[in-house]
Amino acid sequence: MYKVAVIGDRDSIYGFAAIGLDTFPVKEPQEAAKLIKELIEEKYAVIYITESLQSVLEPEIDKYVTEKLPAIIPIPGVSGNTGKGMRNVKKSVERAVGSDIIFNNE
Repeated sequence: MYKVAVIGDRDSIYGFAAIGLDTFPVKEPQEAAKLIKELIEEKYAVIYITESLQSVLEPEIDKYVTEKLPAIIPIPGVSGNTGKGMRNVKKSVERAVGSDIIFNNE
């Protein structure tokens, strides 16, 4: 069975444990890069990662964009929403349907 992980600073992710997700607090980006590889080997299907950490690890995460699994999804942290997650969803929709079908006020 596939599993779901959440990676980020402790304050941003500790609430996800309450709903049964596996949480992995990290302090350094290098630690997170190594952890992502380990989680993939352990068959995690979805990896949520805080937007601030995702922006630092973008080159590492981009290696998995075309893979079916895992889905690596940025989430806002305690420092706020950067909009990175929504931009990624928009790019994925454009790639899937060949056109921008999401209308917003940006």
